Amino acid sequence: AVELTKFDYRLSNRLETDLQKLRCRVNYQALRFTDSILELGKILVERMRMKAKQFIALHLRFEPDMLAFSGCYYGGGEKERGELGAIRKRWKTLHVSNPEKVRRHGRCPLTPEEVGLMLRALGFGSDVHIYVASGEVYRGEETLAPLKALFPNFHSKETIATEEELAPFSLFSGRMAALDYIVCDESDVFVTNNNGNMARILAGRRRYFGHKPTIRPNAKKLYKLFLDRNNMTWDEFASKVRTYQIGFMGEPKEVKPAKGEFHENPDSCICQANGLKTPQEDDENSKERKEGAEVSDEQQQPQPLEEDPDWTDIFYLDKELPDVITKQEHPEVEGFFSD
Repeated sequence: AVELTKFDYRLSNRLETDLQKLRCRVNYQALRFTDSILELGKILVERMRMKAKQFIALHLRFEPDMLAFSGCYYGGGEKERGELGAIRKRWKTLHVSNPEKVRRHGRCPLTPEEVGLMLRALGFGSDVHIYVASGEVYRGEETLAPLKALFPNFHSKETIATEEELAPFSLFSGRMAALDYIVCDESDVFVTNNNGNMARILAGRRRYFGHKPTIRPNAKKLYKLFLDRNNMTWDEFASKVRTYQIGFMGEPKEVKPAKGEFHENPDSCICQANGLKTPQEDDENSKERKEGAEVSDEQQQPQPLEEDPDWTDIFYLDKELPDVITKQEHPEVEGFFSD
């Protein structure tokens, strides 16, 4: 038995070959959930498959403490500022929040409504079944209502498992998160409203094991679009969402090799047979190596939160939108585009 007192030691991406192989095997072969978690997780996946052959899993981070820590503001007036401001005082070393700047830099999680609109704009119809993995959502049902209106086939571990089944896990947030992790991993399309640790770990795992799409919002570009959505038609909005999301749809080679955080992009763990690369791929790799050599030392150094470069621009390649479980026609959601 091994007791892990600290999991993330932030190992370098550039390890010696033997150490890299060991890290790959530990992350993707050796580490396992306990049998009780695996068993119930399997049951949850089976129940989702009974409801629909294909389903989306959404990892929704919108807890009060998470929003307070981020310093984001979502238009709730003095009530929201007071509630989240009181929670934010727990962290005495945090800088004074600048909600507009944080959101402009793409560092604010999308609201449940914004995630729903993004998915509908990408072509996911209202009949798609969606599994939502989340903790306590700020303002609860009031916040979730728009997402449920866009996707009525709304499920969670609480709706597809009984209280008795969840009882051994419900007092432990880590165990509940592990159940969500299993369902998200097995989903046909995984979606997140943020770029947090769980989203990155799942993205890497889904790349390592045969690859399945992981959609993450291009929040830096989408935030202005959501602010201005009432000044355009649904078709205009949907077209812009699809354009902005190019490169953020979880394509197999969407992230540049050896770029990004290891758990998100385990490129060094994924073997490629020699001689199977196309000339186009060779040209792309050559170009990427050249671009990588031109990155200055200043760009490579960690920056303070307010001055961080947009990692999405650095690490992601331009790709076309993939074919996932979507419908090509635009759905009617004009009700969300009125005053």
